[in-house]
Formats: sequence, structure tokens, C-alpha cells
Amino acid sequence: MFDALYLEEAGQPAALRKLPENALPDEEVTVRVHWSGLNYKDALAITGRGPVVRAWPMVPGIDFAGVVERSSSPDFTVGQQVMLNGWGVGEKHWGGLAQKASVRAAWLLPLPQGLNAQQVLALGTAGFTAMLCVQALVREGVEPGSGPVLVTGATGGVGSVAVMLLARLGYEVVAVTGRLEEQPYLQKLGASEVLARSHFEMPSRPLEKARWAGAVDVVGGQVLASVCAAMKPQGVVTACGLAGGMEFPATVAPFILRGVTLVGIDSVMCPKTVRQDMWERLALLVNKDLLAEMTRVIPLSDAITAATDLLEGKIKGRLVVEVP
Repeated sequence: MFDALYLEEAGQPAALRKLPENALPDEEVTVRVHWSGLNYKDALAITGRGPVVRAWPMVPGIDFAGVVERSSSPDFTVGQQVMLNGWGVGEKHWGGLAQKASVRAAWLLPLPQGLNAQQVLALGTAGFTAMLCVQALVREGVEPGSGPVLVTGATGGVGSVAVMLLARLGYEVVAVTGRLEEQPYLQKLGASEVLARSHFEMPSRPLEKARWAGAVDVVGGQVLASVCAAMKPQGVVTACGLAGGMEFPATVAPFILRGVTLVGIDSVMCPKTVRQDMWERLALLVNKDLLAEMTRVIPLSDAITAATDLLEGKIKGRLVVEVP
């Protein structure tokens, strides 16, 4: 038997259950999970506030790290430390908010050198997504001298890591948040300026004053539209979230009059080679002291309550779930 957060069917609350090991999916590798994370998508699944889960019943948890207990794959051996994020785990396939997980070998990675399992989950899908955003800005030509880079949702998991990574690379980072009381926290991560989210929530003109050379947006909706309207010529916006909604009430003006590029970021089905590269970059770039400060560790039994707090904006930084 093993402990797991369990979603039996749509509309039913999540519960901490004991499940028999033969209930696990029949896949190549079984992992004894030691660490998982609580991401925005996990919180939507646990609370039922978003259509995240695609198959029932479901064990949520889109990322985890642990030790291989059984493997029919030549790529992984018993006792090896491994990690996983994305690939539809916790949505279409049982995930990591449990003591055990059974997954395809192709979805797993060995731990990156320089990070332990807890640090990997302190970064988790949020940190991986932030790294994808930062790398997209670099690839599209946004340099530290190009001008300020905006990060929306900056006190959340993706935003916090993005602020830290961009500052570490020498960018001038402007953080946007609905929690201005967290200004000292964001400045410690490296933000040179902190702006209220309310400045971006009102409908914008097709073009606003050109201010931002780059942007990492985790909010979507009107906030993303307002960000695009205020980009500098040849500015680059990376979009990776929808906390503010799926709609995009923008015009084509920033794209055809200023040459703005909007880059979509997909962390779920990202190719394995790209994943390995991003995790190697994270291991080199991350400030481990700051990472520890932005992380709170909770037990699996607290994940249901914490999911509600996360959706209500009461959580800053990262939540790591320790699985006993």
C-alpha cells in the first residue's frame, strides 16, 4: 500500500488515500517518490477549479523526484535518482503527489549535476518554465543592454525564478505583482523596480509608451495584452500562463508596427534534449541560497489546503511537498 492524493471523479474533492501498489499504471519504471511540488496546475486539479484532469481516477502532481524501485528499461537502474516534470503526468497519467509513481522511461531524467532532489523540486515545473522563457528571450536577441525586462506574476513560482535568473544574467528586471507588500522579497531576488498589477489590468490602447525590451508573462488575459502594447520595437514577450484568463484582448498593432515577437512556452511536451539542456543551465545559474529562501516545504497531508491558498494568491515562491 502507498499514500496518494486521489481524485476519484470530476466534482469530488481530493482525498489522501492508501492505494494498493497494483493500482499503479503498468509502465516501465516505478519510482519511490521523495519530493513533489505544488504548482498552479496541481492546485487547479486538486480543487477542481480548472479542467486540468483528463482521465479519472487521477493522482495529481505534474513533477516529482525520487529513487527507481523497479525498471524494465535499460536506461534506468534500481536505486538511481531520477526526476520528472510534464508529459501530461498529473493530467492524463498518474502523477507525483504520492509515495509511488509508475511512468514511461522516456519521461524521466537523471538528476542534473549540481542539484539535489529537493532543489530540483524547489525549481520544479515552475523553474523549468522560467528557464524556457529566459532562454527564449536570449534566443530572440534580448540582451542585458536592450532595456528593462518585465516579469508578471512575479511573486509566484515561475515569476520568482524568472526574476532571479534574469537578474543573475545581468538584466534590469521590473517585477509586476498584486502583492506590493512583497516588494522587499522581489528586490532581494533581483528586481530593480516593482509595479502594481493594477497598472496592467485596465484595457490598454493598441500601442502604449514603449518601455520593455522583453517580458515573461504568466498571467495572460488583459495583462498580457497591456504588456504587448508597451513593448519596445523588436521587443520579445514570452507567454507561459493563464492565471488572468484564456482570452487575449489585444490588437495586431504591436506586432506589425513595432515588430514585437510573442513566443509561446510549452513546458509539458518539450523535447527531452531541450529539457536536459534547460536543467543543466538551471543547475549552473540558480542561486541556491535565494532558492532556499523562496521555498516552503510542506507534508503531503497539507497539499489540499495549500492548493486553495495558492489559487487565492496567498503563496509566494515555491511549495515543495515532502513525501514521507
